[in-house]
Amino acid sequence: MFPDKNDTIIQVLEKRGVTRRDFLKMSVMLAGTLGLNYSSIGKVVQALETKSRVPVIWLEFQDCAGCTESITRSQNPTLTQLVLNDIALDYHETLMVAAGFQAESAKDSALEKYKGEYVLVVEGSIPLANPGYCTVAGKAPEDVLRNAADGAAAIIAVGNCATFGGLPKAKPNPTDAFAVMDVLTDKTVINLPGCPAIPEVMTNTIAYLLVEGKAPELDALNRPMMFYAQTLHDRCLRRGFYDAGLYAKSFNDEGYRKGYCLYKLGCKGPTTYNSCASLKWNQGTSWPVQSGHPCLGCSQPNFWDGGGFYEGQGAILQKPGLAALGGAALAGLVIGGGVSVANSREKERAKQTPEQSTSHEEKEE
Repeated sequence: MFPDKNDTIIQVLEKRGVTRRDFLKMSVMLAGTLGLNYSSIGKVVQALETKSRVPVIWLEFQDCAGCTESITRSQNPTLTQLVLNDIALDYHETLMVAAGFQAESAKDSALEKYKGEYVLVVEGSIPLANPGYCTVAGKAPEDVLRNAADGAAAIIAVGNCATFGGLPKAKPNPTDAFAVMDVLTDKTVINLPGCPAIPEVMTNTIAYLLVEGKAPELDALNRPMMFYAQTLHDRCLRRGFYDAGLYAKSFNDEGYRKGYCLYKLGCKGPTTYNSCASLKWNQGTSWPVQSGHPCLGCSQPNFWDGGGFYEGQGAILQKPGLAALGGAALAGLVIGGGVSVANSREKERAKQTPEQSTSHEEKEE
């Protein structure tokens, strides 16, 4: 059954056989996932009962379609169905059946019909050096983006390529790739970085727009605080080993086999803001660090140019034995304090825009 696009969310769900009890369960789950307090459940119920489905236009530019693949693999089928099936996904060149002139006609029709109402989702960076790098239906990518952005109620950039330029922007950046927010400088772009972005982060951000009718609270890099407020390090299952000064130093040593911290193998968890450690991947099965691989920092700007992925980083000193504590207490306090300050600076710098970070570096020099 293909519901009418003017149906409210609850009407769509009822036509799909969802009971009132299941609808209320879904509302509670949605409120919790969005970080809303208990008193907001009624607001979620009201939104789903009264609001029509959200029209979504999904554009792809210089990308690998990784975020498209990701959003189809959410650990929460109900929310995935809500976003993929029960919103009006009017244009998505990878998922839609139509192609060529038929697909472009559907997009143009949706842009006109839902002007001021639709959510624009952008995947991939925008090449400005030459439109031939990513021509879409004979049109320059920048023109396609600006045309769709003009009538959007909200704009979401998904994946590191769209949010910060990603791999296409890595040195020497032959296509002159730009992030969406660096092209649409006069608009607010909600950034959902990651390579790819976590499926629940994408679905729940769209759901938040549906329920609240506004963008969630954003950090300095326009990332939703409900998903990007903490570093991976803050919730890492290996954090205890880091605090104890126990590190794997190679991928086959005893420390690695015992599950020690991967910081000295290049893990960027302490300076990477995302929800990987909480939401995980593949229906909540695991995430890279849990599977034994260092975090690459893929939700941070310029992570491709941040040095080798497996280059060891300076870590806190090994905790001294009891015999050494007395004589080294003062030195330990000084060194530990210095390392703590350095780590705090790196963590704060990870929250900043590239421009802010550069200005701080210049001041320090």
